[in-house]
Amino acid sequence: MATAGAAANLPEDTIGAEIVDRETIDRALPYGAVHQGLALLTSNLASQTIEDIARHADSQKRTVVVVLDQVTDPQNIGATLRSAAAFGAYAVIVPDRNTPDATGAMAKAASGALETVPLVRPNNLVRALETLKSHGFWVVGLDMDAPVSLPNADLPDRCVLAFGAEGRGLRRLTRETCDLMVRVPMTSQIESLNVSASAAVSLYEWGRAAELSSD
Repeated sequence: MATAGAAANLPEDTIGAEIVDRETIDRALPYGAVHQGLALLTSNLASQTIEDIARHADSQKRTVVVVLDQVTDPQNIGATLRSAAAFGAYAVIVPDRNTPDATGAMAKAASGALETVPLVRPNNLVRALETLKSHGFWVVGLDMDAPVSLPNADLPDRCVLAFGAEGRGLRRLTRETCDLMVRVPMTSQIESLNVSASAAVSLYEWGRAAELSSD
């Protein structure tokens, strides 16, 4: 559905829109949702499992996925999805509990990445990590106090980059499942990066390591 003004700006080959007033769209969307006079009813995104990730890795030379351990800000998750798409991560994994649903705010922050990067939600995050490890993945945890700097780390070809919530960091059991802990090197002028920025830096470094090894 669309307001008359919004429908006039749609491309000519767009599916036909039902013309309604703005109040009708407001009632159809969740309270407080921001829109520009357009609303589209779609089917749910296709879901993937941890086993799907393992099967994908079996067909690839290198695979990296991102884990967000109880990150509760949908915009941070969306921005991480965007970074994952930009730097070639296959999927983003979040625990099903204590993680927000894929709402409009998350989709907006993802800038299209929610439709291209699988958001996998296992019931038990540690068990999911153990499954990936049994398929040759190494789990690399990010922590500002880790002894190894990210550029000095030997990042594996099958890599899980695990990030905790801001402030709390990785939970104990998640941390204990990690094979390596690293930190993003920063100046003393800032204490930490938000999780989406840390993910972007880490994914870039994983890709850069591959380029250096192939030279």
